[in-house]
Amino acid sequence: MAYQTMRGFYDILPDKTEAWLQMESLIRTMCTLYDYAEIRTPIVEDTKVFKRENDSSDMVNKEMYSFTMGKDNYTLRPEGTAGVIRSFVEHKFYGSMELPAKLYYIGPMFRHERPQKGRQRQFNQFGVENIGLMSPLADAECIALGYSILKAFGLKSIKVLINTLGDDESRANYRAALKEHFAAHLDDLCEDCRRRYEQNPLRILDCKVDHEKACVQEAPKLLDYLNEDSRQYFEQVLKMLETLGIPYEIDDKLVRGLDYYTHTVFEVVSLHEDSGSQSTIFGGGRYDHLVEYFGGPSLSGVGFAIGLERLMMLIEAEGHPLSEEKSLDVYVMSLQGCQAKALELATILRSHGYKCEANLQPRSMKSQFKTVDRKKARYMIVAGEDEIANNSYTIKDLTTKQEYPTTMEEMVTVLDGLIEGEEI
Repeated sequence: MAYQTMRGFYDILPDKTEAWLQMESLIRTMCTLYDYAEIRTPIVEDTKVFKRENDSSDMVNKEMYSFTMGKDNYTLRPEGTAGVIRSFVEHKFYGSMELPAKLYYIGPMFRHERPQKGRQRQFNQFGVENIGLMSPLADAECIALGYSILKAFGLKSIKVLINTLGDDESRANYRAALKEHFAAHLDDLCEDCRRRYEQNPLRILDCKVDHEKACVQEAPKLLDYLNEDSRQYFEQVLKMLETLGIPYEIDDKLVRGLDYYTHTVFEVVSLHEDSGSQSTIFGGGRYDHLVEYFGGPSLSGVGFAIGLERLMMLIEAEGHPLSEEKSLDVYVMSLQGCQAKALELATILRSHGYKCEANLQPRSMKSQFKTVDRKKARYMIVAGEDEIANNSYTIKDLTTKQEYPTTMEEMVTVLDGLIEGEEI
């Protein structure tokens, strides 16, 4: 019986993993520059970590992979923020870490939704959380980190969309205005939006089904319901983005997909023609009450998340593909019966940091030369009976075709000298 991956799940094969490693390495480097530390939370959490009271988001209501073992309810993590905040509170980072705590994560997430280009049911996500500082400057710095990462990959066709949900008072006034507005249009809304009307009418503005309908397009604007504190906060975020040279566009219907956001929300979208309906590269925002929900003190946070499959797709679409396979430094050929010595030579080279492969099976020289070409080896060494008996080997530079005699003991020194000569 032939087995295949389930719908919405896929393998990242060896010919692609080098590109993934390079992408993750650059992301980690950028996080280090911004003084973020990596955190790794479990893939499985208590369902209540994600399913909070009266949550109206599609992720919680329709997309989570949840299951029961005995009396316990578990969920495969659909997003990263909740698990990070749970860990932050559980380990009392608010007392042991200097605030703001700046954390990032990379790992698989799971959502049961219709698979499409750039969106799978198991997907890889990178995200950051800046916890403990309520400041427009922290919001701007968070956006700047994400924007800088995209620029580091060479992406140019991108745009920052930003909005504010205001503080608790502003959102309460706006919710009341939306409920009054949509009360006369409930029959025109989809089933999900009728549920959102009762739970959180802001979510109606984010509906993929109803977003073009007149009642949604004519809905009150949140900016008209901001109190003065919220208005000034948002203006300071925008001013800082301008200072940092980050272009933006205010999108008054941007509310993001999760209920815990307050104040600043943002998305960075691709304008490239190949991005299609999956134009959002990353998104996030500020949250004021999530730390308290998990039993911690009253601390605010801000963060964002990037779907790495979508990012990889856009990097390739804009013509900046990452290297798919790193070439070999050295290939050690072996003649009949000399495979053990070839392995010994390769092990010595590997212990000194050389990426090396050795032929460990009976193969013709012609076949081994094909492997050398396919692996794009820089140097080659042959292990045969005469070489072993005389402890006399030859390092061949496969670019210049020059040969350099050596012994097993001097092999690394000779290679080091050749590499240093290239660098000079």
